[in-house]
Amino acid sequence: MAVAEAERDLIVKAQDGDRGAFGDLVHLHRQGVVNVVYHMCGDGHLAEDAAQEAFIRAWKHLPKYKPYAPFRNWLYRIATNVARDVLRRERETVDVETLPLATAKAGPEASLVHAQRGERVRAAVLELPPASREALVLREYEGLSYQEIADTLDIPIGTVMSRLNYARKRLSEMLAPYLEEL
Repeated sequence: MAVAEAERDLIVKAQDGDRGAFGDLVHLHRQGVVNVVYHMCGDGHLAEDAAQEAFIRAWKHLPKYKPYAPFRNWLYRIATNVARDVLRRERETVDVETLPLATAKAGPEASLVHAQRGERVRAAVLELPPASREALVLREYEGLSYQEIADTLDIPIGTVMSRLNYARKRLSEMLAPYLEEL
């Protein structure tokens, strides 16, 4: 409860032009925004740039923010819009992540298999239509409820359920050949 009140205070101060308060809001939500954009476009550098653009847009439109929905959802809506814009400009995306280092618990082969599996899932997610991908990213990577996704994307909850169903079914189809190899 105290966190929500503190965030609300920061929002009010930021709406009054306090850049420091907005900086605190950015600090609170930066990683979530970067994650949303990254899972939408699959490129770490693009995600960082797009997240910065999302926060610039948020600052410009902050006076219009009305607390009928959580601030996080409002930011995620802006972030998904920026991700769409980035994807339109950058039709081809490349994941530049490096392979994880082997740990004491897992040998190099296990680390490689884990990295390859993650890459196949990321590639399959990136092949989904943007609308389905948005809903899936917000649900599976960010843990938003169906209602929060509906609010964030400004769509009916039934549409959220339909998009998630389609995305999951499509991912299952795309990853089936890989699963047969295991």
